[in-house]
Amino acid sequence: MKSTKNSGLFLAVQATNLIKATSIILLFMVLVFSISGLLTSLKPQFRPMSNSVNTAANQINGKMLYQLMAWENHHFLSIEENLTASPKLTNLIFKLSSNINLNDPRSLLGRELPGFFQFDGKIVVAGEGSNYTNMPMESAPPIEIMLAEREASLQNLEGIDEGNSGGLKPSPSLTTGDKKVVHLYFTHNRESYLPYLQGVIDPNLAYHSKLNVTKIGDQLKAGLEQRGIGTSIDKSDVMGSVKMASTYSKSGELVREAMATNRDIHYLIDIHRDARRKDKTTPIVNGQAYAQLVFVIGGKNPNYEKNLKLATDLHNLLEEKYKGLSYGVMKNQGAGQNGVYNQNLSENALLIEFGGVDNTFEELNHSADALADVFSEYFWQAEKVNYDDEQPKDKQ
Repeated sequence: MKSTKNSGLFLAVQATNLIKATSIILLFMVLVFSISGLLTSLKPQFRPMSNSVNTAANQINGKMLYQLMAWENHHFLSIEENLTASPKLTNLIFKLSSNINLNDPRSLLGRELPGFFQFDGKIVVAGEGSNYTNMPMESAPPIEIMLAEREASLQNLEGIDEGNSGGLKPSPSLTTGDKKVVHLYFTHNRESYLPYLQGVIDPNLAYHSKLNVTKIGDQLKAGLEQRGIGTSIDKSDVMGSVKMASTYSKSGELVREAMATNRDIHYLIDIHRDARRKDKTTPIVNGQAYAQLVFVIGGKNPNYEKNLKLATDLHNLLEEKYKGLSYGVMKNQGAGQNGVYNQNLSENALLIEFGGVDNTFEELNHSADALADVFSEYFWQAEKVNYDDEQPKDKQ
């Protein structure tokens, strides 16, 4: 009889546990379906977006995952000396809940001030002194400037057409022959520089139809060709033919036409001018003043990884030979930014900012020559690798 009572009690307990487990599962399923229904019934603007989830996931880096693993297995603490068993989850939760990064001052103001999205880029590769307090920015000209027929008179033109005399004089030992493999173009072709615009002191008015960034293209083209690299250049007045919002679309059409006409084009360089002032854009390199270079890669183009590698390689070469000249590599893809920059047209496409509104063409020409120098080094090394890869392997 005693054994029978114990068996009955055991069955009763088991049945009770089974009912509890079943109830918990049913309650969990109801909760999941309720939350799913609530999220799908929200208006689109209130739903969690994929880019928000991606931004949150980006906060969970490798070190954080390593720390989470160390919670369960303290053996990881003996491998990494600087690791603690308790990651600062409070900082992570604060960043995710408030969308404020205390290491990036832009996050405090960027969603409150109109137009602040222009600063919303990411430094992928940092150069000397580059940080989120001195971000490059591209200023759009006021509508009245675009509509006005008049423009500033030019000044300080003495010797401006001479260029720098430091270019290579002898014929290069390596050459692309008749092939034009690099194509230079200017989406914002009227971006100019204040030292040459008489009476203009407002950086937002540094635009001119005659003297502008296209002149840098002439210097860069000469430098590349002196090093045996055939280069074509398109100085079409893009800004004078379409509205500002359509400039990349227009320049993209022109690039497609150039590539259809010349199948030898392998590299595209879109030359721009930064809107920062001279103290931020004029590094002293080897005792000379240069106009700082900034590589900008669009994060929304399918060739992002390969274009990023090209920009990073050139930045690293500049760091070796002209340390401080390159600000670094920027990734732009946020609201109000193009995010593609015609870099979907080639795996070797660059947008390069040359200096700021206060730089002179002497400084700009120094930078163009330096870029031609490191680009030619990169180009001929890449050509050698391609040539070696194409050669038949000797039979062993």
